[in-house]
Amino acid sequence: MNPRLLLIDDDARLTAMLGDYLSSAGFDVSFAGSLAQGRSELESGQFELLVLDLMLPDGDGLEFCRQLRGDKRWRRLPVLMLSARGEPMDRILGLELGADDYLPKPFEPRELQARVKALLRRTEPQAMGDEVLRFGRLEIDLAARQVRLDGNACDLTSHQFDLLVVLAQSPGRVLSRDQIMDALKGHPLEAFDRSIDVHISRIRSVIEDDPKNPRRVLTVRGAGYVFARKQDAEGLE
Repeated sequence: MNPRLLLIDDDARLTAMLGDYLSSAGFDVSFAGSLAQGRSELESGQFELLVLDLMLPDGDGLEFCRQLRGDKRWRRLPVLMLSARGEPMDRILGLELGADDYLPKPFEPRELQARVKALLRRTEPQAMGDEVLRFGRLEIDLAARQVRLDGNACDLTSHQFDLLVVLAQSPGRVLSRDQIMDALKGHPLEAFDRSIDVHISRIRSVIEDDPKNPRRVLTVRGAGYVFARKQDAEGLE
């Protein structure tokens, strides 16, 4: 089945060109010319990736991206943001608010296709038997509720394991403390509401080679935490 993409952009000529190009490359592409229409498309269909323009007639793509990341239904949907402005701060804000990649206009359709394929490859962690998440040297065994680094078991509490799974199941996405607590509901909130930082510190102490310079669980100042897609010798994303 072809991957389904949603392209939200009000440039009719551009969307028509990209639609033809991506369709010929094996993608099933839907279009929206506004944020309202884009939200309607998301509500009514299942998509593997969203291509989102920064400036739209009825709103700001950055704010729309922030809203998506706050909604459980689309929190894990890969987002590739487009912009004609090309300012470094726009790119930084887009990535901080949850975009997975950022492409300034004008661009070659071939580059967009390459980035779409790369996002689809890397947004889901490699699974073994759908029970083990693998990130380089780190393995998270969901069935056994065990974390292993280089094959050696890591000593984590049940709460810490669940917290790590929440982060690892959304690699590359910044999760706020509130989002983490929401994902962990069912556990006593007092175990997390004032001590997420402490739990993260403990997790780092057992899964990081250098806890003071983490490469797996990263802090995004003022926003929350992000689990790195690529780790160890692969480098960071």
